[in-house]
Amino acid sequence: MPDFQKLDTTIPVAPLKLVVMDSARELGDSINKDLIDIRKHKHHMPKDEITFKGYLQEDYRLKFSTDRFDSGEAKATLLESARGQDIYLITDVMNHSISYQMYGFTNYKSPDDHYQDMKRVIGAIAGIAKRINIIMPFMYESRQHKRSGRESLDCAVMIRELKDMGIANFITFDAHDPRVANSAPLGGFDSFLASYQFLKALLYNIDDLIVDKEHLTVISPDEG
Repeated sequence: MPDFQKLDTTIPVAPLKLVVMDSARELGDSINKDLIDIRKHKHHMPKDEITFKGYLQEDYRLKFSTDRFDSGEAKATLLESARGQDIYLITDVMNHSISYQMYGFTNYKSPDDHYQDMKRVIGAIAGIAKRINIIMPFMYESRQHKRSGRESLDCAVMIRELKDMGIANFITFDAHDPRVANSAPLGGFDSFLASYQFLKALLYNIDDLIVDKEHLTVISPDEG
């Protein structure tokens, strides 16, 4: 439940818009539904004040398309204006169920494909929106957070690349190593722990789970 007292004393950065990528459709639709419910039925702001313009909307999702050509190349197109909006882009780079056609064959999007599509949308929005925030539950290339031998620093490159594109905040969950934020120290970076959600899911869904020192062992394979 949101902190309504804090909301009453906070001025929005700009009218909020959700950019829900195909990979995170279920999560994005759920967030949109909760936003509508909270702002329409549970929390009210003065409609006439300019600072709260756009606070109440029928749908917070920004309309856009990511079209893919037979060559495998793609483009992102905004179907409505994002000018002056506070954008929250939601993506799931680990969703392997999204398919596309290339040279007559069916291909399934990899994390690289999802990341590139996200950058295309950012490229269409950057310089227009008031602020762009990324919500990426599973952090792209998070295991490549440090160099071993002659390996590439993919995670740090990703963070730096997004910051250079104008991203204000990056939000993820259980980052393999949150210290990767050092690659762009002046930008916002949040890695929220999901320990409570994991424990809650285990306790609610496994009927014969016994939580005591005789029956339960927690193993951490590495520091991540």
